[in-house]
Amino acid sequence: MRPVSIVATGMTPFGVHSELTIRDLARQAGQECLAGAGAGPGQIEALYLGNFAGPSFVGQNHLAPYVGSALGLQGVPCTRFEAACASSGSAFFHAYGAVAGGLYDLVLVIGVELMTSQSTARTTDILASAGDLRGEVKAGATFPSLFAMIARRHMYEFGTTREHLAAVAVKNHANGAKNPLAHLRKEITLEKALSARMISDPLGLYDCSLISDGAAAVLLCASESAGRFTDKPVTVRGIAQASDHVALDEKQDITTFPAVKAASEKAYRMAGVGADDIDFAELHDCFTIAEIVALEDLGFVPRGQGGPATAEGFTSPHGEKPVNTSGGLKSKGHPVGATGVAQIREVVEQIRGNCGERQLKKANIGLTENLGGSGATCVVGIFSA
Repeated sequence: MRPVSIVATGMTPFGVHSELTIRDLARQAGQECLAGAGAGPGQIEALYLGNFAGPSFVGQNHLAPYVGSALGLQGVPCTRFEAACASSGSAFFHAYGAVAGGLYDLVLVIGVELMTSQSTARTTDILASAGDLRGEVKAGATFPSLFAMIARRHMYEFGTTREHLAAVAVKNHANGAKNPLAHLRKEITLEKALSARMISDPLGLYDCSLISDGAAAVLLCASESAGRFTDKPVTVRGIAQASDHVALDEKQDITTFPAVKAASEKAYRMAGVGADDIDFAELHDCFTIAEIVALEDLGFVPRGQGGPATAEGFTSPHGEKPVNTSGGLKSKGHPVGATGVAQIREVVEQIRGNCGERQLKKANIGLTENLGGSGATCVVGIFSA
């Protein structure tokens, strides 16, 4: 397997884009990415598209060639990947393998979702289809209720509190306020988070990610050729995808995600690093409890200590392990098919030193953790200059 680098990124603002189509969003991110590398569509050898539910949200099937043709790609394979909220993380994982294995030299990866075209109730139903339709969903479960059960059990097992959950939201909103592409650039206080409307006890409004539209793109290249496109390539040090049960009731312990642990162990081993070597991370905070569990599963803190560590500033921009400088799904937004690539984009631009007001002082090695469903899929990536 040969070394692979990211040579360019692109991203639309995340938010409500009622004036755009899903094709428009993907094209905007893709064109920005290609322009950043000075590359033309004729140089791209394949398009890997991450999208969870375009057919349900906007009624469009056959999305990958639909997007590819909008970018001027002709005669190359354009393939859509679906893995719930980890759809574009999975697309990136497979694109990496194709370049590392020598199948292609230059591959474009795009993640996109247009969710706000549907009502909140309908969107909740579409998202729930990533759960077990014959079991938990038939019984009325939605992802807020499933992650509420995870939070309640974590509280029971480890003493995690609503204040710990709220600390995640407060930190991520503070970060997102500095991100010009974030959906909700709004700082909140701990008191505001704790007094917000309850969505599914113990998760309140500010414990839940946003319904967003948006797209993100990265351009992958064999490292030996990266200098043709940029003087700041970012190397893919490690990448792994793992799976687990879809249904929450089939898991032995709902306070941990085995897919996160399996993917991170493989990615650490491939990169030749450990949890302590990671300078910063973009974690999948679809709900605040998900970030707390990820901190533990990735080995950043001992089990049960994700909440207290967050409240003590461990994951703040000036803490020992900054997490979600982009604002995370909580503030940046969560157009589910775009999230995995958007996480990678943030890590790449932090390593390059391009993040302006939210730029970290130390950003040499970054990690992304992209979760699908209630932990049934996870993609973990490790990146460095």
